[in-house]
Amino acid sequence: MELQEKVPVATFTQVNRDMFMRQICPERRPAVLRGVCLGPCLENWTVKYLGQKGGDKEVKIHVSAVPQMDFLHKNFVYKTLPFNEFVKRASEKQHSDFFLCEDESYYLRSLGEDVRKEPADLSKQFPELAEDFHIPQFFEPDQFFSSVFRISSCGLQLWTHYDVMDNLLAQVTGRKRVVLYSPQDALHLYLSGDKSEVLDIDCPDLKRFPDFVKAKRYECVLEPGDLLFIPALWFHNTLALQFGVGVNVFWRHLPADHYDKKDPYGNKDPVAATRALQALERALHTLDELPADYRDFYGRRMIQRIQKRMCCDRPLATNTREDSKTNLSRSELNQPEFLKM
Repeated sequence: MELQEKVPVATFTQVNRDMFMRQICPERRPAVLRGVCLGPCLENWTVKYLGQKGGDKEVKIHVSAVPQMDFLHKNFVYKTLPFNEFVKRASEKQHSDFFLCEDESYYLRSLGEDVRKEPADLSKQFPELAEDFHIPQFFEPDQFFSSVFRISSCGLQLWTHYDVMDNLLAQVTGRKRVVLYSPQDALHLYLSGDKSEVLDIDCPDLKRFPDFVKAKRYECVLEPGDLLFIPALWFHNTLALQFGVGVNVFWRHLPADHYDKKDPYGNKDPVAATRALQALERALHTLDELPADYRDFYGRRMIQRIQKRMCCDRPLATNTREDSKTNLSRSELNQPEFLKM
């Protein structure tokens, strides 16, 4: 099988706010940050300690019979458990108590108190545990959006997706592999909304997804205490190599009015992007009024205009000829004949 080009994620040590703001964030590339103080969580957050501090507070979790979770086709169920029972089960490989099967996998992504209105905030949902975790001060306080508590069973793999805000993934316990793809490779990832249809990134079905091999694969393994800076729009796929606990901290790096105010998860496209995509859909529906050969011709003209604009405006400049090319995928334009260029 033809393999993707693999690039290790750059690692920086002893990172402070000034270094992050001057050297790392402006590059708009993922970076592993080491030597950042995360607080006593690194020593304290054992299974026993988490269970004691979290208590019997009920949490909504994902449960799957297979470790590779698929959000597009929903191969998991949502269940509710007391937090201490959830942590106990998530840390086990075989379960005496279970919902689906003895080796089912568990995943927690913490939610706000009002899940439809409030973003997750560790200090509100788990105040005693929040005392142990020091959020890196790499952004202004008024830019803070959410702090998401995440706990995964060993072997759990989450689908490839992007977020619209910058974030730091703090790995507190356990080891985690993270694979990332540049926003410029979006057209090779077979998107459905903000998620890739390619579920198995290590052994993809190249008959269904032949262009997936063109995407450049950035990869790192996070150790306890590591931070991963994930710039907005970078696709990421995580694999828990061990039972792991972490915290995602999201912040608004764009002006606040760029974001959808009714978005507690922070994963809705910026307001202007949403309007643009809606306009594109209207344009495509308008082209449907024409015969096929006219649709094909004017569809090509639309592609050409988008290509010209994007090649001039792309923020992540590279020096390779391949990176200078942009093609709209079949799924993006919803017009199969457009690809016959």
